Amino acid sequence: MNINSFAAQKPKSELTPFIYAPDSLKAHEVIVKITHCGICHSDIHLIDNDWMVSKYPLVPGHEIVGLVTDTGSDVKHLKAGDRVGIGWQSGSCHNCDYCNTGQENLCKQGQPTCNGHYGGFAEYVVTDSKFAFPIPEELESVNAAPLLCAGITVYSPMRIYGIEPHHKVGVVGIGGLGHIALQFAKAFGCEVTAFSSSPNKKEEALSFGAKYFVNSTDTKAMQSIFGTLDYIITTATAPLDWASYIKVLRPNGRLNFVGGTVGNLNIPVSLILGHQKSVSGSAIGGRPMMTDMLRFAARHNVIAKTEVMPLKEVNTALAKVRDNKARYRMVLEV
Repeated sequence: MNINSFAAQKPKSELTPFIYAPDSLKAHEVIVKITHCGICHSDIHLIDNDWMVSKYPLVPGHEIVGLVTDTGSDVKHLKAGDRVGIGWQSGSCHNCDYCNTGQENLCKQGQPTCNGHYGGFAEYVVTDSKFAFPIPEELESVNAAPLLCAGITVYSPMRIYGIEPHHKVGVVGIGGLGHIALQFAKAFGCEVTAFSSSPNKKEEALSFGAKYFVNSTDTKAMQSIFGTLDYIITTATAPLDWASYIKVLRPNGRLNFVGGTVGNLNIPVSLILGHQKSVSGSAIGGRPMMTDMLRFAARHNVIAKTEVMPLKEVNTALAKVRDNKARYRMVLEV
């Protein structure tokens, strides 16, 4: 079969129609007819080769929802017609210490869905069946798509670092990741504070689950909450005054990075030592975590706020993401 898609032929180029013939279906693989694919800022980094790892022609897209159309001979857990989702990762070695403990996202042989492998800005995608996750019936495909990257990215550290209902949680940056993080934190039963440099996002932040809103550019407002939060997850991509956020933490508090913030951290060690505070980072999650996240989102009605455009208008949709005009995730309908 031939697969119609949109690909970047070189760094920073617009996407153009691209037809490719996939390899013969392997025993462990499935073919998925795509219905929806979210746009993540990581897609833009790959298109532009910002990370110096991109391989062209590059078919972006790693927030994929679709229907299984064919299965390899060893696939027993999926069948034609099943609705599944595929995130950033579409393969791993399945044999290393990390794969054997459900941390496939840390596997050295992990295969990205859309680099060195054709991704989701297409009519079909081929993937390792173990990375095709059944989508709960309660989730609409258009809202489920962003959960497969943005959702798992903010959910996973909350689980890894033991967020509990009595914790007071802060979310920095109310965008594609942040608006989902607010919903998850609220669903965990936490008291949630939203941090944003855009005061006009206050009402939406409160509607997503925040109890409090702090204008992060207001020095007095920041100082007024020093020593009040147990955990802060930052989705920001701009360099901020991270020492101030460390001061916002209570003893044993943690500042966790999930956004691709540029630059280095300028945090005095003394701010961490005195009250046993921690700084950490995380990226996506393993297969068990992805399954848990989708079930949790379905149970607690965690919904990505989306704007939908047809696949043929992919360049217009990408421009909205580039210009920070998406509220809050762009999703392509195939």
